[in-house]
Amino acid sequence: MNPFQKNESKETLFLPVSTEEVPPRPPSFPKKPSPKICGTNYPLSIAFIVVNEFCERFSYYGMKAVLTLYFLYFLHWSEDTSTSVYHAFSSLCYFTPILGAAIADSWLGKFKVLSMVGLSLIALGTGGIKPCVAAFGGDQFEEEHAEERTRYFSVFYLSINAGSLISTFVTPMLRGDVQCFGKDCYALAFGVPGLLMVIALVVFSMGSKIYKKPPPEGNIVTQVVRCIWFAISNRFKNHSGDIPKREHWLDWAAEKYSKQLIMDVKALTRVLFLYIPLPMFWALLDQQGSRWTLQATRMNGNLGFFVLQPDQMQVLNPFLVLIFIPLFDLVVYRLVAKCGINFTSLRKMAVGMILACLAFAVAAAVEIKINGMAPAQPDSQEIFLQVLNLADDEVKVKVLGNGNNSLLEESIKSFQKMPQYSRLHLKTKSHDFHFQLKYHNLSVYTEHSVEEKKLYTLIIREDGKSISSMMVKDAESRATNGMTAMRFVNTLHEEVNISLGTDTSLSVDKDYGVSAYRTVQRGEYPVVHCRTKDENFSLNLGLLDFGAAYLFVITNSTNRGPQARKIEYIPANKMSIAWQLPQYALVTAGEVMFSVTGLEFSYSQAPSSMKSVLQAAWLLTVAVGNIIVLIVAQFSGLVQWAEFILFSCLLLVVCLIFSIMGYYYIPIKPEDIQGSADKQMPQIQGNMINLETKKTKL
Repeated sequence: MNPFQKNESKETLFLPVSTEEVPPRPPSFPKKPSPKICGTNYPLSIAFIVVNEFCERFSYYGMKAVLTLYFLYFLHWSEDTSTSVYHAFSSLCYFTPILGAAIADSWLGKFKVLSMVGLSLIALGTGGIKPCVAAFGGDQFEEEHAEERTRYFSVFYLSINAGSLISTFVTPMLRGDVQCFGKDCYALAFGVPGLLMVIALVVFSMGSKIYKKPPPEGNIVTQVVRCIWFAISNRFKNHSGDIPKREHWLDWAAEKYSKQLIMDVKALTRVLFLYIPLPMFWALLDQQGSRWTLQATRMNGNLGFFVLQPDQMQVLNPFLVLIFIPLFDLVVYRLVAKCGINFTSLRKMAVGMILACLAFAVAAAVEIKINGMAPAQPDSQEIFLQVLNLADDEVKVKVLGNGNNSLLEESIKSFQKMPQYSRLHLKTKSHDFHFQLKYHNLSVYTEHSVEEKKLYTLIIREDGKSISSMMVKDAESRATNGMTAMRFVNTLHEEVNISLGTDTSLSVDKDYGVSAYRTVQRGEYPVVHCRTKDENFSLNLGLLDFGAAYLFVITNSTNRGPQARKIEYIPANKMSIAWQLPQYALVTAGEVMFSVTGLEFSYSQAPSSMKSVLQAAWLLTVAVGNIIVLIVAQFSGLVQWAEFILFSCLLLVVCLIFSIMGYYYIPIKPEDIQGSADKQMPQIQGNMINLETKKTKL
């Protein structure tokens, strides 16, 4: 009699595994010699996979490079909304691999998903490509070539970043240097990556006949979920002290599921538990395309030998990856090994997290410096005022208070302005200021209304033998996106039409008409074509620099024809975009240590039946990381430098937690799972145990 048998009134017994409930595992695909690359142990098939990945990543990162600025300047969304939608899209791209992995492992296999789904539908295809392509490349190697397979993951990551490098550099040029309907050509910037997807499909299909294609092994995702659920429910149903404990909580699924499946699920859950802290790293890394790009829009992209657009700064990441991967593999890791340090995969990932923390600390320091150089802004019940004298002689300006007391007094020479804005306080949100203007022997009194938190310029002009004035609002902040702002004052007696580009023009009314602000690309403007009713002429505007705002006064006081007097209202960005280099170098070094290592670690720790599932779980951590950024961007309410510090501190805490978890993790070799199944599972099927369940048939 079984010593663990319960009272005969209990109504059910669990029998050994039924072939009707769990389909038999298909036989492993036959091993056949595959052609190698130049006599090495690298299969020729991986060449097609790597080239395909290059083209697909060119498409993906090329589109993402201009996405934030497309939201900001084409759709006119706010910075927070643009950031949130950018990361929501990134998150969706990394959620869909779960669906792709399920289809790959259970129905079509990695090859068919990659070609039929992934490369046909880019939107959902990301889910088909991402979990399959890395694992599919790993499947091309024999087990005895594990070292070559590890190197393959480095080459695979190199191809990703080569595609990213070229596309991140080229697509912003297609956007900014080519005009479509008088605006940035986003259509071309998105169209070229689409063409690369077609090339990716062709290249991948060319290697079809030489790929090693492991068959799908049943609905593995469903089996995993059901196995876990059955183990949990079975454990709670049979909590009696008369039933012996089992070594692992998943062993409670032994009455229904095969030993091998349970061992595979054990290996899977051990790694998935280790993945819990990882999303925070991706929350920092993926801000290169959002927050860091927005930071670059407020910096000076002139490097002397080259002028960088803000969205081109992202090119540093893939460029540095191409340098750091061989540097770390061939130099850094070998030096560490010679020092006797066991630099395991998990330790590399922890160091990568620390480097990302430092990168965001540097980004916060850069942000603080940028804010310190930015023009001051008026607070509540304040305005900033400056005076521009367009009369032919000096004018003394006095701003009078309620009791005729002087709030501001300045003497301004002809065609000059005050050296800087003056701060004036208001008693209410709007206010009427009285001005006294002394010109020659005349004293002119005038009144102008203002509103709080605005910047104003009082323009003084000749009015016959006297003078008059007008109040105009100024730009409140620097132009961004590598642009510069300008406006015109026309002192001529005819309306002037000014052409600023192929399809961009503006008209300025006669007799001191003031135009609205227009933004143009940074650069030299030696010949700007203008015309009036009677003549055509050109103006030399000179260099219009990053972030500056200019006022051009069109005059005709000389025999050389109309001229433009240039007045800088808001100075150009002084902070060079090169100051972002340290933060990019740190976060890229962290990415190489974290992401490349994580890819290989995910593959090496995955049971053979769950390669794509674990790859998809790895990518799922990226999705969760983007959701974290989305939430913080929408609800934190922090200034930007404080938000950078918040992310840095959060990752530091997560790194500590991950290090503790990694300390207790014992890496395994997937080939050991099969051999250890019989040793670790309790011998239940040969000696049935009566267990308490509900409505289970014999």
